[in-house]
Amino acid sequence: MYRSLFPRDMFAELDRLQRDMQQAFDLSPTIRGFARNGFPALNVGGTAKTIEIYAFAPGVDPGTLEVNLERGLLTVAGERKSPLPEAENGAAVHINERFEGRFRRVLTLPDDADPEAVDAKLRNGVLHITVQRRASAQPRRIAIQ
Repeated sequence: MYRSLFPRDMFAELDRLQRDMQQAFDLSPTIRGFARNGFPALNVGGTAKTIEIYAFAPGVDPGTLEVNLERGLLTVAGERKSPLPEAENGAAVHINERFEGRFRRVLTLPDDADPEAVDAKLRNGVLHITVQRRASAQPRRIAIQ
């Protein structure tokens, strides 16, 4: 008999508005906490002899990946395409939270990184990059005479 002043599902609209605001400010919570620096997620560590970089890039075609090391900057770039049907075929997409498109991450490596000794392997959506440290930077034992 009388109409409501609010949409039928006000809470769904508020939820959508909150998601839009979080995406706009890049504060959307993820399984690892708040979003940090983009795609792909990186883990970086090292040993006395190597620098180890893990880039988590599921669904990325290995042919689109590029790894470059120039002047101490390691660049990981590529593209991930959407597995969802395109709208031109009449398909409807209701939720699409997965990143798609071109990406690029740049890391500054320490001075002892050897640009001639870099190895990159992609396995199960994880890109593992190993950069050897220069032999001159390796710790060595000095004999006492």
